[in-house]
Amino acid sequence: MMKTLLVPGLDGSLAPHWQHWWAATDTQALMVDLSDPARPDPVRWEAELAGTILRHPGAVLVGHSLGAVLIARVLNAWPQLNVRGALLVAPAEPDGQPRIQSFAPIRELPLHVPATVVASRNDPWMRFPRARQLAATWQADLIDLGFAGHINTDAGFGPWPAGKQLRDDLLLQSAPRLPIRHAAVSLSPQR
Repeated sequence: MMKTLLVPGLDGSLAPHWQHWWAATDTQALMVDLSDPARPDPVRWEAELAGTILRHPGAVLVGHSLGAVLIARVLNAWPQLNVRGALLVAPAEPDGQPRIQSFAPIRELPLHVPATVVASRNDPWMRFPRARQLAATWQADLIDLGFAGHINTDAGFGPWPAGKQLRDDLLLQSAPRLPIRHAAVSLSPQR
């Protein structure tokens, strides 16, 4: 069964964050355990996420904030990982942010998996034009949530069923194509 791997950002995604709610309400979802969420280390976090992906091949990744940036780093570093798709919610710009500066610069290469970036026009962690530019660089679809802050608890995002729907839409894009069967069909009228 395909897993949804929820990748938290700085300080984790404790209740009532939508990622915590998602993990509690979806039996196929798993919160990725990243060590020391208050002091993120890009090398350690990349290894931890890659290891989790190896244990759950074919998973879809759902990252929030720094977790979205981490997903892009891992997909760029290890393109051979078996990932079905990536939902990148409210990516955080690490440049100029002391607690996450070690994640700068954000890698700007295609992700090579179906991906969707969900961004807000008033996100304090990343300006919307930058999110739009990253979506284009990553070859990801862009969902504009309007004025939704950082798409976190402070912005009113506890339970977020729309997030699950965005994941499902992404899965439809990455669904395996069934082979077309050709049958001999007569186009003349039956007699």
